[in-house]
Amino acid sequence: MEDIKALLDRYGPQEPPEIQAIKRYIQDMFHVSPTVAIQGESIIVTVTSAALANTLRFHLIKLQQAAETTKRITLRIA
Repeated sequence: MEDIKALLDRYGPQEPPEIQAIKRYIQDMFHVSPTVAIQGESIIVTVTSAALANTLRFHLIKLQQAAETTKRITLRIA
């Protein structure tokens, strides 16, 4: 019988491809790990720096293209 950890690792929830693409883009470009969540028809990207959030505003179209989505991307500062 398998232990619970092995089962959860195998059957754990997977991130949607939009979230993975946005995280990968920000990590590759800015070397920062953001928090990304989907709420309805919006994608919420949370970063810890106001300067980074302001810079990401100029990259919103590229983020949408990288995620291949038409959902609205909202930036938040934590």
